[in-house]
Amino acid sequence: MAYLAPTEFVTKMVDSGESKLLMSTRDTLIRSFMAGAMLALGAAFAVTITVNTGNALLGALLFPGCFILLYLLGYDLLTGVFTLAPLAVLDKRPGATWAGVFRNWALVFCGNFAGAFMVAVFMAIIFTFGFSEAPNAVGVKIGHIGEGRTVGYSAHGAAGMLTLFIRGVMCNWMVSTGVVAAMMSTSVSGKAIGMWIPIALFFYMGFEHSIVNMFLFPSGLLLGGNFTVMDYLVWNEIPTVIGNLVGGLTFVGAMLYSTHYKTAPKRKIA
Repeated sequence: MAYLAPTEFVTKMVDSGESKLLMSTRDTLIRSFMAGAMLALGAAFAVTITVNTGNALLGALLFPGCFILLYLLGYDLLTGVFTLAPLAVLDKRPGATWAGVFRNWALVFCGNFAGAFMVAVFMAIIFTFGFSEAPNAVGVKIGHIGEGRTVGYSAHGAAGMLTLFIRGVMCNWMVSTGVVAAMMSTSVSGKAIGMWIPIALFFYMGFEHSIVNMFLFPSGLLLGGNFTVMDYLVWNEIPTVIGNLVGGLTFVGAMLYSTHYKTAPKRKIA
């Protein structure tokens, strides 16, 4: 479980950001599609555990397994590239531009959504026996999650929107911390341990993750949740994406970059 010092793993963060910006469109879409699909499976797994055991903590503790697998497989989530891709531009790496960053974010968003939506359809088929009967208990639970985290926020107006945004910020503070924690170690076990706690924390605390929501809310609509596509976009996905961007880029990427990569000069003692 070899540990890398902050100056070493922050350099890896910048290198990773550069790699993602220079990746081909095909590879970016494939990797983001698979990331969205695997994270969606993790969310379905966690909700199923919670419903079947009545223990939400157990679901949250096991959810990080799929997150860890997708990162070990080299797949890309929007929340991670929000944090890493801009660092290559800040460091003025060759070929790294803001246009490239926005292109990468757009491609990863599309890939993540396609993968998560595919799993949403697959799980809706499973939960309803091919839409031939009413959703089972897990399907009903997912529908209620969609209602509570859309119309539940809208019922509180501006205060609800603020709460949603802050939950998005807090989410990617934790998720991106997990992504960076994987770079702290050179062993599989070390990477997994580093990722586990921040990912379990965000899930159990009910923070808003844009890619998890790409599964939960389309699933909820397919399973009869009492909310609309516009509710999902306005009162969850769009503010969550913005909150995830702010949380990951400011509290993780910018902070680590500024203090461990572009370190301020040491004080001179008179």
